[in-house]
Amino acid sequence: MKIQVVKKFQYALKGIGIAIREEAHMKFHLMASITVICLSFYLGLSGSDWSMVLLAIGLVIGAELINSAIENMVDLMQPEYHPIAGKIKDIAAGGVLICSLIASIVGIIIFSPYLLELFRQFI
Repeated sequence: MKIQVVKKFQYALKGIGIAIREEAHMKFHLMASITVICLSFYLGLSGSDWSMVLLAIGLVIGAELINSAIENMVDLMQPEYHPIAGKIKDIAAGGVLICSLIASIVGIIIFSPYLLELFRQFI
């Protein structure tokens, strides 16, 4: 039983690694996440703000992983262009877009007071 749990974690980590290596959008989201985390450390975010930032990051990266899995599955099942296959991929990509937009709004809400205070120190 214990070995099965470890194997499942290994498979999940393998999948994350594949997405990072092969998916351009995942690389973008990862770099954006690293930038946001560094900025969060620099600005000294509160615990609750950190929680919201990490939830937003997790939401976007999780959505991108699911989108990548859907796109790969559709490509496997329908290698040639088909309107329904395109529709499925577009809908999955739309899910990532919504998550990214909401994460951006959360970021604006959280970072605005910190950045305004930082700019006030230089004025």
